[in-house]
Amino acid sequence: MSTKIALQMYTLRDYTKTAQDFAQTIERVHKIGYEAVQLSAVGAMDGKTPQVSATEARKILDSNGIRCVATHRSWESLANQTAFEIEFHHALGCDFCAIGGMPGEYNAMGESGYQKFLDDSAPVIEKLNAAGIRFGYHNHAHEFQRYENHHKTFYDTFIHAANRNFLLEIDVYWAAHAGVNPPRLFEQLKGRVPLIHAKDKEVIKEGPVMAPVGEGNLDWDGILKACKAAKVEWYAVEQDTCRRDPFDCIRSSYQFLKERGL
Repeated sequence: MSTKIALQMYTLRDYTKTAQDFAQTIERVHKIGYEAVQLSAVGAMDGKTPQVSATEARKILDSNGIRCVATHRSWESLANQTAFEIEFHHALGCDFCAIGGMPGEYNAMGESGYQKFLDDSAPVIEKLNAAGIRFGYHNHAHEFQRYENHHKTFYDTFIHAANRNFLLEIDVYWAAHAGVNPPRLFEQLKGRVPLIHAKDKEVIKEGPVMAPVGEGNLDWDGILKACKAAKVEWYAVEQDTCRRDPFDCIRSSYQFLKERGL
């Protein structure tokens, strides 16, 4: 598979609540051109008795020529039901999982929570890695709060982590929203960012909003160049909120990235 573009299914969460909706949505995603997805917030796969199991999801994806290259899973499940999570990812044929943000108990601790999370996650990551599954952390903006007389951010703890198997899933929009220069961020993380979340930042009359890639003000030429140098593997289109039909938004993002050589 030559494509490097994936779709973060969180974007279409309102269209995956039932087994039928999920199957139909994956078919529509395939018709746009996507050959890979990140499974996140798929309602039909949630709960103790999901309508769609990992095995069934794999069949639906396979029938549309799509592979699962990443997931978002809860830290509670990854830490306390690691064997189940390994089986889940093996069934999907997926080798990368991430969490969507800092678990509450660690976040409440402020700067010290970041190092504690690094320490507590190490044995879980070791088990996942032994099973062929990588682990990453997805940022929003709050991780870039500064401390120590404004010389460091909480996120610096992750950037300089001794455990290089603690990977980062950079959300370009949220990093830029925090005032961070995304290319500079990628320069510090070569080989540690297997997947990014790609969405743009557009300014309308009411203020900044999320937008399809290429329709906003982010420097995508610079970002994509930095991603390539950092050895990013997958560019996952994501748009948390859409001001028009989300299927049209993900089509626009896909076409823009394809025109940029991905």
